[in-house]
Amino acid sequence: MFDQSQIQEFKEAFTIMDQNRDGFIDKEDLRDTFAALGRINVKNEELEAMVKEAPGPINFTVFLTMFGEKLKGTDPEETILHAFKVFDTEGKGFIKADFIKEKLMTQADRFSEEEVKQMFAAFPPDMSGNLDYRNLCYVITHGEEKD
Repeated sequence: MFDQSQIQEFKEAFTIMDQNRDGFIDKEDLRDTFAALGRINVKNEELEAMVKEAPGPINFTVFLTMFGEKLKGTDPEETILHAFKVFDTEGKGFIKADFIKEKLMTQADRFSEEEVKQMFAAFPPDMSGNLDYRNLCYVITHGEEKD
């Protein structure tokens, strides 16, 4: 399912999230992880829902299995690329950030203002306000930016 370098990256992520170093990720570990990322007021219900996604206590094996299941549902890069190309009528490889924000917040499975901010924080538009969707598609499907 994963190659050795990916497993090592997941192990590092698991170790970071296992704040109390007991070999399991629980609600308090999640709360501490969110706090370390700057999100202080996470609701108990939200944390409980996350923990309940696992079939039992979240050790590294369960963590890895859960990520595998989540990633298995990711569309292939080409599919995501074609979805963005619909909005790139001139074939330039980018879309105006304001335009994509409006579409994300008003169509289908709508994004909230916060979700759009998170997306643009992770993948900011260029100085002209353009979103390079080809690199974004690569990041979505491969997890890191191309050079």
